[in-house]
Amino acid sequence: MLWLLRHAEAQDGLPDDERPLTERGTRHAEAVGRALSRLDVKIDVCLSSPKRRAMQTAELVCEQLGVPVTTEPALAGEPFDVHDLIAGLGDVLLVGHDPSFTLTLHDLTGAQARMRKGGLAGIAKGELVVLLRPSELMAIAGTEQPVAG
Repeated sequence: MLWLLRHAEAQDGLPDDERPLTERGTRHAEAVGRALSRLDVKIDVCLSSPKRRAMQTAELVCEQLGVPVTTEPALAGEPFDVHDLIAGLGDVLLVGHDPSFTLTLHDLTGAQARMRKGGLAGIAKGELVVLLRPSELMAIAGTEQPVAG
């Protein structure tokens, strides 16, 4: 199973690579970890863009899943070869950016869907199994006040 997670909401500013998550983004990322845990999703490997907002998202999610985060420069925002990246890794969570994640989702599944910040897609054998927005992930996580996203 391949999971694509677009980084959660980040602060504006420069330099782009150093933009941290907002408070809302932090809540969303934590909710993704709780939601995946509640759904009993098993992740073997987590690869993240080296950009700060993506690494923070990955770390908040994977801390709850007991999975270490590995930095992967190919996920920094440019198009990448997903098959080469995940070959032989088992169930993988990729954390990165748009437009590359929306394009990857389309290339793998044919889906015409935009990956929202903090959104999660689950893909199995070329089929889009699940596409969740941050508000849906917060509801699954049992967060008291879902945040529209």
